[in-house]
Amino acid sequence: MNDRPTDLIDPADVPIRPAATVMLVRDAEDGEPGVEVFMMRRTANAAFGAGMYVFPGGRVDGVDGADEIAPFCGGLDDATASDKLGIEHGGLAYWVAAVRECFEEAGVLLAAPRGGGALRLRNEDRHEVHDSSLSLVELCRRDDLVLDLSTTHYVDHWITPIGEQRRFDTRFFISEMPKGQEPLHDDKETVDSLWVRPAEALRLQAEGELMMMPPTVANLRFLTPHASAIDAVAAGAAIERPPCTLPKLKRDDAGRVVGIAMPGDADYDALT
Repeated sequence: MNDRPTDLIDPADVPIRPAATVMLVRDAEDGEPGVEVFMMRRTANAAFGAGMYVFPGGRVDGVDGADEIAPFCGGLDDATASDKLGIEHGGLAYWVAAVRECFEEAGVLLAAPRGGGALRLRNEDRHEVHDSSLSLVELCRRDDLVLDLSTTHYVDHWITPIGEQRRFDTRFFISEMPKGQEPLHDDKETVDSLWVRPAEALRLQAEGELMMMPPTVANLRFLTPHASAIDAVAAGAAIERPPCTLPKLKRDDAGRVVGIAMPGDADYDALT
C-alpha cells in the first residue's frame, strides 16, 4: 500500500482489487410470483460502503486461486471460468471467492458432500474460515466437500470510479439459496440482514430507508421482473460476457463529489 497522505496520491495510482459478490435468491414466501434476495447492511465502521445494504461479497484473495482448491470445485474449471470473465487465467478464483465470502458473511456454503447426502457444518466453521484459522480447502478436505460452481452464474461487472480511496473490480454472481441452510449476517462486517423483494428494496432505497451503491441498484433491477428463483438464475446463466460498467465521479468547482455519471449520460465522456 502507498503510505502517502490520501490527498497526495494520484487517483489513477489507487490499486484496483479483484472482488466477487453473489446474489442469493429464493421464491418469494408470500405465495405471490416473484423472488426475494438476501441483503446485509455493512457496519458503519466499514472502510468501504459503510452503512450500505449489499449482497454477500468481498475481495478475491490469493487462497481463492490456489491450486489446492481446484480438486474441490465441481462444474467449472479455470479455463472455462476465465473465458466467461474475458481474462487469460485465474477466473476460477472469482467463483471460489463468491462462495467463500457467502459463507463468511452470510453463513451459507454453496457446496455438497462429494458422495451425496446432507451438508453438515459446525457452528464455528464460518467464523474460522473468516479469520483464516480454517481455510476453505481444509474445510472441503475435512468433510470431503465439493463447491458446486455450476449453479453460480456470472451476471455483471463493475469497477469503482477513479477518485475513490478504495477501488474494486467486482464480478456479480447469482445463485439459488440452497435448501437446508439459513443465512444470517456475521455481526462483524455486517450488522443487519433481510430477505426482500427487489422492487421493495428499490422502493426503500428511493425513499432513503436503505442506502445502496449503484451496482446494487442495477442488479436489483435485473432481478425485479423474474417470477421465480429458477427464472432469475436461468436469466443469469443466459448472460454472456456482461459489459464492464465504470461510473465517473461528478465534482463541483471546489472538488467536492456531487454525483455519479453513468455510461450513456450526457456528461459522461467529458468527465475524467
